[in-house]
Amino acid sequence: MKILTLNGINLNMFGKRDPKQYGTVTLDEINARLSALGQELGAEIETFQTNCEGAMCERIHQAHTDGVDAVLINAGAWTHYSYGIRDALAILTCPIVEVHMSNIHAREPFRHVSVFAEIAKGQICGFGADSYLLGLRAAVSAVRAAGG
Repeated sequence: MKILTLNGINLNMFGKRDPKQYGTVTLDEINARLSALGQELGAEIETFQTNCEGAMCERIHQAHTDGVDAVLINAGAWTHYSYGIRDALAILTCPIVEVHMSNIHAREPFRHVSVFAEIAKGQICGFGADSYLLGLRAAVSAVRAAGG
């Protein structure tokens, strides 16, 4: 089982950016935790981070070509307005799980909207780095439920 984890704009700054909101864990530490849990669950985890919207769309297109089994995505601020990334994700036929470290529904009103919500299997937010691990478990479960 192959699961692609996508991280968007500014998420390379985890551990440095607003620790009150995001904690002190780095993206590398999150990726290591995902990899370890992936091994435990029998899933191969690939991670990708970019601050360039076009590069994110191209990586999603590649995921379609590669036939990944599920996608875990934290697109950062793009979640709230990037119809380009939303349309790229809509090409995928695998489960998409949206994750956020902070509770986007308890923050500024513009963060309450996810343009990905209607195409995602589900959304997990507010549990810090554990949001990623919970999202991975949900993605693996969705793939298995679909017979993968």
